[in-house]
Amino acid sequence: MFRTVCHRPTFWEVLLPPEALLLSPELAAVDALLEDPAFFEPFRRHFNPSFGRPSIPMETYLRMMFLKYRFRIGFETLCVEVSDNISWLRFCRIPIGERAPNPSTLMKLTTRFGPDTIDELNAALIKKAVEAGLVDVAWLRSDTTVVPGNIRYPTDSGLLARGIIKISGLVDRIQAGGAATRTRFDDQRPEARQQTHRIGSKLRRRNDTAKAEVLEITGQLAKLAKTVCNQAKRVLANAKRSRHKPIRRLRRMLADLDATIEAVEQIITQTRLRVAGETPPGKTRRVSLHDADARPIRKGSLKNPTQFGYTGQVTDNRDGLILDYEIEAGMPPDAERLAPAISRIIAATGEKPEAVTADRGYGQSSVDKDLTELGVKLIAIPRKGKPSKKRQAIETADDFVELVKWRSGAEGRIAALKRQHQWDRTRLDGLTGARTWCGWGVLSHNLTKLVALG
Repeated sequence: MFRTVCHRPTFWEVLLPPEALLLSPELAAVDALLEDPAFFEPFRRHFNPSFGRPSIPMETYLRMMFLKYRFRIGFETLCVEVSDNISWLRFCRIPIGERAPNPSTLMKLTTRFGPDTIDELNAALIKKAVEAGLVDVAWLRSDTTVVPGNIRYPTDSGLLARGIIKISGLVDRIQAGGAATRTRFDDQRPEARQQTHRIGSKLRRRNDTAKAEVLEITGQLAKLAKTVCNQAKRVLANAKRSRHKPIRRLRRMLADLDATIEAVEQIITQTRLRVAGETPPGKTRRVSLHDADARPIRKGSLKNPTQFGYTGQVTDNRDGLILDYEIEAGMPPDAERLAPAISRIIAATGEKPEAVTADRGYGQSSVDKDLTELGVKLIAIPRKGKPSKKRQAIETADDFVELVKWRSGAEGRIAALKRQHQWDRTRLDGLTGARTWCGWGVLSHNLTKLVALG
């Protein structure tokens, strides 16, 4: 059952002095912004309006998520801090003397709502800012960045070993639950760990012979993983043919085993390509057992030449307000993403920008043409390669140079998102999870910016 607000003040609020109930200036301003009932509408479709267990008040959930991203804390820490802080209790509309919602409740709701809900929340906030006259769309700038997934640096041997260990553990739990107990499955975890240790000892030598030996051991791991997958498939098939209907927990384990087998077989395929001297295509390369959408991305960074995760695009204005963002898997071309972003901003604000700027990754004549059709008067995007004399005259004009200099601040905006609003790593798996995670970061960022502008 859907609940929006909490109407249960307690006797303790009467006893406490007024000074103890005050909010900080920032929290008070954010609290006033979130008072609008429009912020409840995106959640409504996820609940039955009159039947079922009552949800936590959405005003509480919305404010707790702001605190989580604003102060970069985990769900467990968030619930503890809110319960122990009178100011945060008041901000989250939780009656004094009661505890904050359980962390698992917040986690499940965040996954359940998904990226569409947070997109609607961000759109509602921008609409409110436009109505208040706080949105300036005269100058816009776009830039892309990598949003790393929640994975460790992947190697084929490491992924194979972890896959063997995970499959073996799942089969143990399934058979312990009474399913496929007579199906043979050989525990290969000790062998996988031994092969991994052998690779570690070879890598210390750092010569061509050691490299050949590592490839040989990796090939043996691939064969071992294939054997484990074949046996696990028989366990899975026999467990599904059980005459008794599997309980919910067992069904989840069977689904997890099926997905893990598919992932490991994909890793086996790309491992065999690498052992044969070929490089697996980055667009389809599997870099994680649990995150199927993460991909290797190269952005030219000296510190991290190759990162693993997703590509995000951010478009903001002169006030630092993020008017559009998007998260995509892999590394799509930058140029194709700019005009749709500007089009979405025009639709959201009802105004056409006077100038748009971006880096050389967007520098194509087709981009200039699309932006001109959208009504943009000045486009300051340097082109790749050596410019012609005509183009050189355009790129050395004062207004063009001024916009290009301003564009460099986009990198600072992205750095602020990563440093202050958790864009440095998505903790939710998959493309859907990354979009949800980053969307909450944008909402937190824009709320703090609007407080400063107001």
